[in-house]
Amino acid sequence: MTYVLHLAIYIAIYSILALSLNLIVGYCGLLTMAHASYFAIGGYTYALLTLTLGWGFLPSTAGAMLVAAILSLALSLPAWRFRGDSFVLISLAIQALVFSILSNWYDAKFPIATWRNLANGPSGIPNIPKPDIIGIRFDTVSSMAILSLALLAICGVTLGLLKISPFGRLLKCMRDDELATRGLGKNVRLTKVYAFGISCSIAALAGVIYSSYTSYIDPSSASLDHSILMVSMVLIGGVGNFRGPIVGAIVLVLMPEILRFGNLPYATAANVRLLVYGVLIALMVHLRPQGLMGEYRFR
Repeated sequence: MTYVLHLAIYIAIYSILALSLNLIVGYCGLLTMAHASYFAIGGYTYALLTLTLGWGFLPSTAGAMLVAAILSLALSLPAWRFRGDSFVLISLAIQALVFSILSNWYDAKFPIATWRNLANGPSGIPNIPKPDIIGIRFDTVSSMAILSLALLAICGVTLGLLKISPFGRLLKCMRDDELATRGLGKNVRLTKVYAFGISCSIAALAGVIYSSYTSYIDPSSASLDHSILMVSMVLIGGVGNFRGPIVGAIVLVLMPEILRFGNLPYATAANVRLLVYGVLIALMVHLRPQGLMGEYRFR
């Protein structure tokens, strides 16, 4: 039962990530490879606020989401002028920059979470506190499963309402024809800033859940492989709707668990997993470009 609950937590985390990324990919029509960076920023910010300032779970989570929303300007401002391949390259540059900072910002002579050793380099930050909300401590697998699924429900309802709101319709209009949207007098630039801010802050929330559950965060959470995994979930599940990202997250979270039963060495299983991601994306592009549950064909 513990194993099933563990999988439920990871499915909830990656469903939140896929839903947040779908806001950019499915509704704005922009492909970003930097989403893992904001996931890591959320986890690191939560760790630093709880360990150094002694903040509780809710203030630290709000702080992590705020930091990610502010740093989302690094993506939303270039999105004013760039689309397609150019924007993908910009997002790759941001992802590489965040990963490099987290990997290299450390000094072994100083304790963790000081200015000279802010991220603790490749070793990451251990001993991150478990969530504690109004005296209720979520320090077991079952309680963390309840919390993560509850946060997934909140994010799902929020993004679902956003989809049917005037703001959601404006995003779809901007995705389909940005020039026409501008011609209608809509502020496309500000709309992109809002969309990226919401998406990146929700990704940071997923990072908070992950770091508080594992009590550890390291630079691998901001790796390119991690970003590719998130993009794969959205593209395979289907962009432009609510069901697709969740289906994609379930499929790609459970797939490595299936490989465990093949008695493959760890290194081999990791390579096979990446190979399967690529094959699935190639098949989806040729056979069903809109994804398993998608409504929009990402171009």
